[in-house]
Amino acid sequence: MISRKTLAAFGIAGALATASASAADFAPLPEVAEGQKVAIFAGGCFWCIESDFDKVPGVVATTSGYTGGKTERPSYRQVGSETTGHYEALHVVYDPDTVSYDELLTAFWHSVDVTDDGGQFCDRGDSYRTAVFAVDDEQREAAETSKQAIIASGVLKDPLVTPILDAAPFYPAESYHQNYYKTNAIRYTIYRGNCGRDRIVKKVWGDLAYKGIPKGH
Repeated sequence: MISRKTLAAFGIAGALATASASAADFAPLPEVAEGQKVAIFAGGCFWCIESDFDKVPGVVATTSGYTGGKTERPSYRQVGSETTGHYEALHVVYDPDTVSYDELLTAFWHSVDVTDDGGQFCDRGDSYRTAVFAVDDEQREAAETSKQAIIASGVLKDPLVTPILDAAPFYPAESYHQNYYKTNAIRYTIYRGNCGRDRIVKKVWGDLAYKGIPKGH
């Protein structure tokens, strides 16, 4: 969840407070058609990772939500309280004939700060941590191989701390969070810029920043 402290600093806390108080409707998960597959990533603010993955050819649908915690059907407020154990995460439906899971991993690694285990950018706390949630043994093996390749490359100045975890129940976030970068473009742009996401990703990855994601941030 976006920290209220951060939102207040950007002058947009009131809008979200009103929304979270009134929005009891949770978005549905999209149907996964025959031949399509699912990937789940936690990359800090789900508005931002959704915006990034929507640019990847072969991604069919993205849903912001919560996973990896102990509370069934958590709300935005509950996850933000740091009591449920959930991560803000993204459920990705993709066409493997167009984009492979390895390519999605590449896009994920290079769009977050994999050296930060206390949150992401200006957003601190467990709900903002990064993780790869593998839905099966094949994904776990691919993710572990991809992670080890990055470590072996020596491209990072600090240790890669993003864990690879087994997929847990995924709960879609409230409807107003979905496609937030489109429906609230001005607020989103202010938030992303002030939070320092792109600046820090480029500092961590250099010329490899956002590898696998078409330009347009």
